[in-house]
This record gives sequence, structure tokens and C-alpha cells, in this order.
Amino acid sequence: MSTATPALITLLSRPGCHLCDDAREVISKVAADLGVAWEERDITRSERDLLDYSDMIPVTLINGVQHDFWHVSEKRLRAALAETRAGGPA
Repeated sequence: MSTATPALITLLSRPGCHLCDDAREVISKVAADLGVAWEERDITRSERDLLDYSDMIPVTLINGVQHDFWHVSEKRLRAALAETRAGGPA
């Protein structure tokens, strides 16, 4: 029996961010390939998110833990999700 938590990828973005567009493409492809859920959160809707992440957008979280920022590497994202599925750290 697996104790691994199903992974959730969160993309922190803002309107008009071209790097966010690139990140969205990578995340949606990897999520679809692996059957992993993902969501997108606009940091301009949260004062806390703006304070925490404004200089790092796009930011990728896995299960709420920061994984990457500025650039999403498909290879690194796949490796982190494989580790998460195996019950290791995100």
C-alpha cells in the first residue's frame, strides 16, 4: 500500500507574464503525461503572494512547497514528481 500523497502542481503567475506562458505549457504537458493535477494562481489577487513572489514569477509549487521559479524545467519537474509519488520530498 502506497503512502504517497497525490501530487498537486501550482503555478503562481500574473497577467501579461511571457515566462508564465512558457511555464504553463511545460506544466500542462507534464501534468497530462503523468496524470497529475495542477492549478494556476494569479499573485495579483493576493497581497501575501505579491509580497512573497513578485520578483520570482513564475513560481512552481508541488504540494504547496516551492519547486522552481523563473523557468520551469520539464526534466526537473518530472523528477520531482516521481520522487513525490515514491513518497519522498517534493
